[in-house]
Amino acid sequence: MSSKKQSLKEKLFNTCPKTGRIKSVKINGPWAALLFPIIGLVSMVWFLFRVLPKPSRLSYPCMRVAAPVASGFVVYMLGLITSAVAFHKARKNFRNSGYVLAALLLVVALVSSVLLSQNPKRPVYASTAILGDQTPNNPMGTPKGIFPGRVVWAWNPESTNENCTLSSKNNDGWFMPNNNNMPVIEKMLSDVLQSLTGTTTNQAAWEAIFKFYNNNHGKGDVTYQEGEEIFIKINATSAWSGNFSNSDLSKSKNNYYSVAETNPYVVLAVFRHLVNVVGVPQDKIYVGDPMKHIYKHIYDLWHGEFPNIHYLDYSFSSLGREKVVKSTNPLIFYADKGEILNTGSWNDPFGGDPIYNDRLYTVFQNIDYLLNIPCMKGHKRAGITMFAKNHFGSHTRDGASHLHNGLVNPTENDPFREGYGMYRVLVDIMGHELLGGKNLVFIMDALYAGSEAVDPPNKWTSAPFNNDWCSSIFASLDNVAIESVGYDFLKAEYTEDKQWSYPQMEGVDDYLHQAADSNNWPAGITYDPEGDGTPISSLGVHEHWNNAADKQYSRNLGTGQGIELIKIDYTTSVHKDENAGMVTDYKLYSNYPNPFNPQTTIRFDVAAPAHVELNVYNTLGQKVASLVNNEYQTGSFTATWNGTWDNGSPAASGVYIYRLVVNGAEHNYSQAQQMLLVK
Repeated sequence: MSSKKQSLKEKLFNTCPKTGRIKSVKINGPWAALLFPIIGLVSMVWFLFRVLPKPSRLSYPCMRVAAPVASGFVVYMLGLITSAVAFHKARKNFRNSGYVLAALLLVVALVSSVLLSQNPKRPVYASTAILGDQTPNNPMGTPKGIFPGRVVWAWNPESTNENCTLSSKNNDGWFMPNNNNMPVIEKMLSDVLQSLTGTTTNQAAWEAIFKFYNNNHGKGDVTYQEGEEIFIKINATSAWSGNFSNSDLSKSKNNYYSVAETNPYVVLAVFRHLVNVVGVPQDKIYVGDPMKHIYKHIYDLWHGEFPNIHYLDYSFSSLGREKVVKSTNPLIFYADKGEILNTGSWNDPFGGDPIYNDRLYTVFQNIDYLLNIPCMKGHKRAGITMFAKNHFGSHTRDGASHLHNGLVNPTENDPFREGYGMYRVLVDIMGHELLGGKNLVFIMDALYAGSEAVDPPNKWTSAPFNNDWCSSIFASLDNVAIESVGYDFLKAEYTEDKQWSYPQMEGVDDYLHQAADSNNWPAGITYDPEGDGTPISSLGVHEHWNNAADKQYSRNLGTGQGIELIKIDYTTSVHKDENAGMVTDYKLYSNYPNPFNPQTTIRFDVAAPAHVELNVYNTLGQKVASLVNNEYQTGSFTATWNGTWDNGSPAASGVYIYRLVVNGAEHNYSQAQQMLLVK
């Protein structure tokens, strides 16, 4: 399809780029008001004629096109009838001097008329198990990482407040301290980094991360070096110019209160790791969203503990902030060469001049390492937004409308770029040496994950969240793998029944296909974002899990060299025995039953307040499950193991070792026992 000229078929219908088949009807633009009643009536008649005699036809592609248009037509007619009846009765009551009732009916009529004139703002996309090229457990690309393709997911409902109301009236945003359990968040960050690197301390984890990065960037087998600088790129979607009080930069109390964006407590935990564990001087750390501002409540939280960190701002060089500096020359060059990216408006994306490149902020040039910490969300134009999309705020233009042309749905209500094998601007961003290339480790905040870029977070109903916040943190050394996992989570949650089904658009993961393997690049497209004649190589591995219940990838299943998802679940059942007598010593008891299937109980005693770990290992010494990893007071406790790995996959029959490790102020204790799983 030409970027600026469309056939009549392309103007009226969304078509598959590979087959040319019609997928859905476009109802927008200046002819929408005239065309909608006609197309709606035809769709309804066709739908009734085909489906009533044979309901199984509802799944046919033509019915998937006709059904939403037909239902919209029914709503349209109901509104039209309501408006007409209300106008008629209002006029009749005026004639009979029934002025109050007439006025109320007139209001009803006007409201109905206004609603009829509005295009739907939240199109719903049908949920399907497999869209296009989404074959499960079909890895593509080259996995990255100390453990190639590994993504670690920590889920702990205790990290968030299930009673958070997101109410600006009650000053109860998700970003308030009472809605974030900082000790739990810190532990989640520690656990994902240690699991990612196969280490047992924060210091060892960061050393492994720095060495992995430096070995792959020609610096040798070295960890953080004195004088090196780090920039933490956050997502501050709602903090644009005028959307806050300039006097104090406080969180806005308007329609964008509680917009889901990077959690300041996750960033605070990262600060503590970098400064207190790695030893990075505060003045070598920068933080901000260069195109946006830092709210007062966030600044006060961070600055109170780390006053010498550089807090970046789009336009302010006061109130403790530092104004970002724009590069003088273009630094990123887009592979579409002006065919797609354009200076046009949001509603007319191809109405302007071609865009070939962008300048970036100099902070990206000056730093040695980047930590891009996005909030995991859906997106009405991209389908999803994570690490790559978060860099839409890293160029120096006043807005990012031009970049949205390279997504699946540039105009928000018209996903005419659905499908696979099209230019995707996110690949240029992921492959750029100053953006995706400088990322030290990929840490994703999903404590309060959301449905859209400017929506508040939602409580998740998909397993295992049970109508609570997502309450998760993800980490990986593979950019493609972690975005692939995030996409699977978002697609499983935001289905058509939620009415926020943007991840269901076909081709949302097209950029991941292309970032993983150049064989998926469109004809005529070569991704060379530095413009130096060197195309990017594979940026990581992409695949989809087997299903939303098991969440297993090819490495979990032992069927391929793709993604490995490690799940850290803090919901293991641990109970204190209130009837136990006085505990005077540390002790690990034999599990019961033993042998067991499907689960067993393990009892242990803690003689004094201490940090307690109870882990299960196989005979090869691999950690299979972490049952306990927390602070405990004196007492007798029981924990259960359900015979699965931490990532949820079932453990095989055989002998396992469970080990208790206690680190107290005065005493340390360690003991191990054997148990037998029989299936």
